[in-house]
Amino acid sequence: MTIYPDFLQEMDFRAECLRGMIRAAADQLNIQGTIYYVSQDGCDENDGKSRESAWKSLKKVSEAPLLPGDGVLFRRGDLFRGMVKTRPGVAYGAYGQGKKPRLYGWDKDLADPDLWEIWDAEHHIWKMKEKILDPGTLVFNEGKRHSYKLIPSYIGGKFVCRNDESRLFDMAEEMQRDLDIFWYFDDILTTTPSKGMDFPIPEMGEKSLGDLYLRCDQGNPGEIFASVEALPRRPMFQVGNDENVRIDNLCLKYIGLHAIAAGGHVKGLHVTNCEIGWIGGTIQHYFGTDPNYPQGGRGTVTRFGNGVEIYGGCEDYLVSHCHIYQCYDAGITHQITTNGKKYTMEKVRYEKNLVENCVYAIEYFLDMNQGDQQSYMDDILMQGNILRNSGYGWGQQRHNTDTPALIKGWSYVNNAKNYRVKENIFDRCACRMLHLVAQKQESCPDMDGNIYIQHRGGMLGQYGGKEQGEPPILYFDEKIEKTIRETLEDQNAKICILEETE
Repeated sequence: MTIYPDFLQEMDFRAECLRGMIRAAADQLNIQGTIYYVSQDGCDENDGKSRESAWKSLKKVSEAPLLPGDGVLFRRGDLFRGMVKTRPGVAYGAYGQGKKPRLYGWDKDLADPDLWEIWDAEHHIWKMKEKILDPGTLVFNEGKRHSYKLIPSYIGGKFVCRNDESRLFDMAEEMQRDLDIFWYFDDILTTTPSKGMDFPIPEMGEKSLGDLYLRCDQGNPGEIFASVEALPRRPMFQVGNDENVRIDNLCLKYIGLHAIAAGGHVKGLHVTNCEIGWIGGTIQHYFGTDPNYPQGGRGTVTRFGNGVEIYGGCEDYLVSHCHIYQCYDAGITHQITTNGKKYTMEKVRYEKNLVENCVYAIEYFLDMNQGDQQSYMDDILMQGNILRNSGYGWGQQRHNTDTPALIKGWSYVNNAKNYRVKENIFDRCACRMLHLVAQKQESCPDMDGNIYIQHRGGMLGQYGGKEQGEPPILYFDEKIEKTIRETLEDQNAKICILEETE
């Protein structure tokens, strides 16, 4: 057993050094085409081609006819709100001096007394006067506090309690905690995504603006807090399947969907030197049974939200030197359920990132179903990352509390080759540290030189092929060194067991 007396202090120091390097990263985008500038005091009527004639809004950036090779640079120290629809081959980065440009999800800070009115004085419930997209949560004073979101099911044209569908949802009765929130919306109903069950549910989309209620025991939240940021149901960068998009040196925060959302088959997405925090938690849909919450009935609600996501195939996908934290789901992910189609995921690199307090620091899966036997992952490398405290962030207000992992591969087919997990720091998890299971043993990653830190009796997780059934859960016990050397075959591992007092 390898025990270091100052092990946690050393890990804290390493994390702080990496965080500092990411914050201080220089602007190094190589832009061959036209450079466009964006600043808080710019004007969308400008041509954007100089710092003196900068654009102002993310909307202008989304609508501009940018060409491959062009770049969009945001002024450091400035704050921009909304979302960006990318263009193929375009780079998005920073210019000037100071802190990274901040891009926030909702249109305004909610710390304004005029935005709120008392709705139920007896229960200290306030209603926001303006309608808003579904917020994953509210974050107060730059992360000092956050809300707990109440999410009832929607069945038979009514909101009912999620854990007891026989009871109508009563907001005043259910709001038991200070800063509880509830978002009410049923103006637009649909049966389209209801998995053949054909019952109406609220439609979740870009036009789904509803009413936000907040319990605030101290008074008007706009007076109590210096900042109140909502995480709205929209991405920050909507990449789709645009090729060769570069995103560098930006601060992306308070976003209720994915901070960077890509899908289909995505080539050349590179995300570098970014800060990405407080992501997700919005309602994906109200239908069906959430597979991760098998206790749920037909009205089960699924929430989602990742830091950087590709849903589909990919090639030359890089996430490097990013600080990612407080994501409802995954910090970084590539994933797909194939539904009979062929998808390939090739040359994926997650390198030297600091990922903290997400439910999954890194998530991946290749769920090959409906006859698909051709999809695969090839040349996957996760190296030099510091992955910490999964399952201890705000995302644990979920119903399915037993899923957190530092690397979450679930137990799908996960057909892979040339898959390596090297020289990472795995620092504590509320559940499995690692969930690395595949249909065949040969598809599991090669492990080398990683550091493993977990509480005594906590889970290391699952590793291996399912040829003989689901691999057993492995624990941090007196056999942990042998387990890591023999089961994970990580011969160069360093291991630290933490006692309960640490």
